[in-house]
Amino acid sequence: MALKGKMNKVKIVRNKDRGTTLERYKKSFFHAIDGFVYSFKFEHNIIIILLAALLVTIFGFIFKISTFEWLFCIIIIGLILATELINTSIEALVDLVTKEIHPLAKIAKDTASTAVLILCFTALIGGLVIFIPKIVGIFM
Repeated sequence: MALKGKMNKVKIVRNKDRGTTLERYKKSFFHAIDGFVYSFKFEHNIIIILLAALLVTIFGFIFKISTFEWLFCIIIIGLILATELINTSIEALVDLVTKEIHPLAKIAKDTASTAVLILCFTALIGGLVIFIPKIVGIFM
């Protein structure tokens, strides 16, 4: 209870809190771009995800998928990218906290990457549901 009272009196000012509203939005936007650039340079899975997204987009145009199918593809691609970035941030945070091999660090890293894997399997199944009938239709 005493700690809560002290926290109310402390004003924490972070770098992102300085400047006008527009300047703060601009800083936030460029920090997000920095995160994507970092991931693009150092996380090989981002490249794989972007290549898969490009392939899905090309097939989507070739097979003239429906609006609903496009929405599924767009949402699942966004979810996979976002989850991979969250996974990267969790891995970086764990590495910041401890450099030693620890069972809890392994659990944090492994479960974060499993979240990405689950979405990838979901995307694969959804992609098969969307594209297999269209591919089979070519040969029928």
